[in-house]
Amino acid sequence: MTPPLAPKSSQPLDINRYKTTGFALLFIALSVLVPVTIQQQLDGQFNLLWRALFTPQFILSALALLLVYYLSDGLRLWFTLRALGQQQPLTSIVPLVFINVLFSNITPMATGGGVVQIWYLHRRGAPLGVATAATTLRTLLASVMIFLPAPVLLFSIDRLVDSPLATQWGGWLALFAALYVAFFMLLLWRLRWFIAAVTTGLAAMNRLHLIGKSRQRRWRSRLRREMIRFGYSFRAFFQGARLDSFLAIVSTLVFLVSMFSFPALLLWGLGYAVDYPLVLGLMLVNTFVMYFAPTPGAAGIAEGVFAMLFTSQLAIGDLLLLVLGWRFLTIHLGMLIGVPVALHALGRKPAHG
Repeated sequence: MTPPLAPKSSQPLDINRYKTTGFALLFIALSVLVPVTIQQQLDGQFNLLWRALFTPQFILSALALLLVYYLSDGLRLWFTLRALGQQQPLTSIVPLVFINVLFSNITPMATGGGVVQIWYLHRRGAPLGVATAATTLRTLLASVMIFLPAPVLLFSIDRLVDSPLATQWGGWLALFAALYVAFFMLLLWRLRWFIAAVTTGLAAMNRLHLIGKSRQRRWRSRLRREMIRFGYSFRAFFQGARLDSFLAIVSTLVFLVSMFSFPALLLWGLGYAVDYPLVLGLMLVNTFVMYFAPTPGAAGIAEGVFAMLFTSQLAIGDLLLLVLGWRFLTIHLGMLIGVPVALHALGRKPAHG
């Protein structure tokens, strides 16, 4: 039995337009910095290389991989919601895929993506606690699949063993990964600690006269209720509808493999022999590093680390195409689609039961 649904929210999403615009401009500037730096060394070869990818075989293959990429991204949240007892039509989740891509990449540490997903699901009738649990589980499943093997790959792939990533940052990255996973494990198994911390924080705010007594009680009651729903939903995922939970895990795995496969597709289009397992391993490490990048969408850092990982096996012109093509297919295309989709969703009134 699932907790009763909360009333559907009509509250608009609170967005600081100036801050969001600033992050978006920073994302664009940092995204072009590395490709422009590489292009300065090309001596006019870029147009010839770009035309090499405009073949029917490559375009059809890219469209097929994009379909798997976006569909699996939507399915991993949809199956998670189903495992928590929330029945949402799949067609309502598809727009959220592109909205999440947009907001995740114009805010530092992808924080905006989680907030907008919770807001969107709450508008469609999911209680805040359940919506938060669903988006947290969606993130946690992918994080565990990346964080557990990443330190091992970082110190076992030959071309990475002596790289600055391993020699200078490897220990810190492994520590951050352990702390990241440990935080979610505590959130899952020791939720009462977080409830106690929230209660203490609200009491302190009341003592400092930041909030009144009635607001303290109201906020405490609501936060406790939603955090209890959050904990219930977490347990329901592992103890409830096992098929939906299993399919959420499978779709997350498919999503990650498809996302890591875009560089392999581009290498194939450029005529290189593709070591597919190696490409998957390098992309897993690259994505692992991106989790800790403070810039919006890991812009600048993502391109720089990616170029470092692949520079030893590619000509400089091909490396530029690989960087641009990878970011366009995995991020920029989704953001372009996400702009009109987000404007439509933000302008709609929530459905009322």
